[in-house]
Amino acid sequence: MATSSSTVTDTDLISTVHQDIIESHILTRLDGATLASVSCVSSHLHSLASNEILWSKICRSTWPSCSDGSRSFFSDAYSMVEMETTTAAGSFSDLDRLFPELISAVDLRYRGELILSRVVKTETTTAWFQSSPLRIDLVDGKDTVATPIKRRRRTEDTCCDLEKDLTLSWIVIDPIGKRAANLSSHRPVSVQRNWISGEVEAQFATVVETEECVITVVTCGEEEMHVREVSLKVEKMEGTHLNGGDSLVILRKVMEGKRVNGRHREVESKRRHEEFMEKKREMKEKKMRVESVFDILTVSFGILGFVSLVVFCLWRTST
Repeated sequence: MATSSSTVTDTDLISTVHQDIIESHILTRLDGATLASVSCVSSHLHSLASNEILWSKICRSTWPSCSDGSRSFFSDAYSMVEMETTTAAGSFSDLDRLFPELISAVDLRYRGELILSRVVKTETTTAWFQSSPLRIDLVDGKDTVATPIKRRRRTEDTCCDLEKDLTLSWIVIDPIGKRAANLSSHRPVSVQRNWISGEVEAQFATVVETEECVITVVTCGEEEMHVREVSLKVEKMEGTHLNGGDSLVILRKVMEGKRVNGRHREVESKRRHEEFMEKKREMKEKKMRVESVFDILTVSFGILGFVSLVVFCLWRTST
């Protein structure tokens, strides 16, 4: 009995704390994921943690590019889409429905310091967007963004620094359906040097079935590095890029599909990316083998035809 009484006292202890203290000095110090966990402890805390003003502040501090936010927005942007994007009912609602614009809210940080925060609105109803390969650029081709990143003497060290300390959030928003999704893996899934240009490219990615949403951050500079490009594309496993119309279908699947907790986004995204790249290599090798067999057959038939012609000519000559 004493144990039971003690347990009840421990559980209800938070109820003895004044509501103003909880709201002003406790909940305001929590990040979004912790606040969501706290809201599940009791109905009293759930009520206090459902304050939309509190969630709006958390969204703005987590993603400065978002001027406003709510608990549902945080849930959409923080969670991670499952590999097989199916809704609870097993299907999607009106995948072909167009929304007039796609909003991209992007925040790029290095060692926690914000170096780029922008919102881009992309018109999606034009024929050019629908038929052309999707590519959303954040940085104008003539400009670069200054960063505190120092280029190391060895390229390998620079790549390691970026892989460890560069973080990115790319939230796509459907303003009509009021849904959002974070397409970034938070940390790069790969960082490598472009041996032609000498620039260092960091890739962030989210795999969706047989497609991958790829965000490329290109840095340049000999000592102090600058960001020259931040762009989004959707690639198929075959290596081709999806056009705007097909990409919107994929993005809608991401927004409306099942979600999982985003705490392990970095590890899970990298694992999915590596599996995607392995399947991509296997597909490419299979295609090359098929083409090689086709080439051999073509050459063989050509040689056979030539030999037959020579034999026929010799036979005619001898007769």
